[in-house]
Amino acid sequence: MTGTLFVVATPIGNLEDITLRALRVLKEVDVIACEDTRVTQRLVKNYKIETQLVSYHQHSERGKIEFLIDKLKQGKDVALVSDAGTPGISDPGRLMVMAAAEEGIKVEAVAGPSAVAAALSVSGLPTDRFLFLGFLPHKKKRSTMLKEIVDAKQTVVFYESVHRILKLLEEFKDLELEREIVVIRELTKKFEASYRGLPTEVYRQLINDKVKGEFVVIVASK
Repeated sequence: MTGTLFVVATPIGNLEDITLRALRVLKEVDVIACEDTRVTQRLVKNYKIETQLVSYHQHSERGKIEFLIDKLKQGKDVALVSDAGTPGISDPGRLMVMAAAEEGIKVEAVAGPSAVAAALSVSGLPTDRFLFLGFLPHKKKRSTMLKEIVDAKQTVVFYESVHRILKLLEEFKDLELEREIVVIRELTKKFEASYRGLPTEVYRQLINDKVKGEFVVIVASK
């Protein structure tokens, strides 16, 4: 009998944001496959979890997937986690899930934190329909994606880094985007902060702040 691949959501910042089921699964599985073992080590140490950690990330060779699939075929249970949030949502995990599915191995979702859902829930913008774009490209295809945001007829949500958040707001100004946006930094962490208004207004707020961390950006629909 094959084991089960558990896709486990982990905290996006605050370590208290983990479900009881996730803690149980992480303790009971035979292996935890991590995006970065150093990051996951902090989580498991905090909750006194002693399960073996192995590295699995977007640059892992096919051999690592085969290693984990072999474990599952031996009847071992494997938990797949990313550094933060839900694996496979702008995080590594998709190829591992597909490989398990192709082998007929059971895959279970252990639901929990997701930066997309958390940010949308406090945005105050319409969420009945939304477009999620993950991380915007740095150069190639960036202008195309920015135009897609400007033309969107539904709420748009995406991630941006500290190094490009001000540039993004300048790009919105150049594109004459005159719609409300919500920018949230350090979501669920000690220094979480939200900025609301037109892009030019949010730019003025951020330029006077100590900008750090990763950002979730939400743009109102046309």
